Amino acid sequence: MKLIITDSNLGATDLEQSIAERYGFTIAMPKQCRTEEDVIAVASDADGLIVQYAPVSRKVIESLPRLKVVSEYGVGVDSIDIEACTEHGVVVCNVPDYSFQEVSDHAVALTLALDRGIVTLDRQVRNGKYGLAAVKPLRRIAGRVFGVVGLGRIARAAAQKARGVGYRVIGTDIAIRPGTTTDDGITVVSFDELLSQSDVVSVHVPLTAGTKHLINAAALAKMKPDAVLINTARGGVVDTDALIGALKDKTIRGAALDVFETEPLPGDHPLTALENVILTPHAGYYSEESLYELKTRPVENAAEALIGGKPRYRVN
Repeated sequence: MKLIITDSNLGATDLEQSIAERYGFTIAMPKQCRTEEDVIAVASDADGLIVQYAPVSRKVIESLPRLKVVSEYGVGVDSIDIEACTEHGVVVCNVPDYSFQEVSDHAVALTLALDRGIVTLDRQVRNGKYGLAAVKPLRRIAGRVFGVVGLGRIARAAAQKARGVGYRVIGTDIAIRPGTTTDDGITVVSFDELLSQSDVVSVHVPLTAGTKHLINAAALAKMKPDAVLINTARGGVVDTDALIGALKDKTIRGAALDVFETEPLPGDHPLTALENVILTPHAGYYSEESLYELKTRPVENAAEALIGGKPRYRVN
């Protein structure tokens, strides 16, 4: 059986090849696919696809008669038409737990960098300015409210770590009733309540039709003027133009973003000109340990699906 890697920015595929060979499969990455046509061209005889960002649309699925499984590099499956896959008996898998520690670490690290003015102070010192004027007023972290949008694995890990350094934690999730408390002690509130009460709004939801631009101009207007926004989830959950407007107008104090609506973020993007935003290059997932899991598990999932086993994480 044949597996095709449609696209990957994770370096050499030796590890993926070793896993495929263990199952007796062949695997190849003929090119970096960007379009539907690219995927169709390289995968005409594929039994399975390993996908990072390439589109696996209904058109792609219906053009690949041998296709039985689509396995995602990572958590988000927003580039895959789940409904069409299900209709055509194509299994969809992902790896939802490979980096929850790393992403939650990154979210809290970005929060602390903003709330303590770390990046601004670093820039000041490098420019020969030795003082606090650029970051005043800073507030004591103990007692500030860290609000998580979404209450999945990453969000709960971030909340636990934020609580450990002194933040008071609240959360919101469409699947959990406001007024309740999670088993790990997070007070659940409505989305609007979270926006108005939080000093830190940390986003931890997948990108779906329902969450696209969830953080829009109206949402940003409900946040405290001294609040900060953290996004380590998916770029499309935040309306970039609305965020730029809010940062320029000081509707909110700042933001830290690891994900963007356009990736890689162009060097001349308006976000890069703003002093009150921290930008990192979709790095939250990374550690050597998580990278190993990210590269091996998608192949294992695809192989298990093809031999009639049970993939560890099946989406549909």
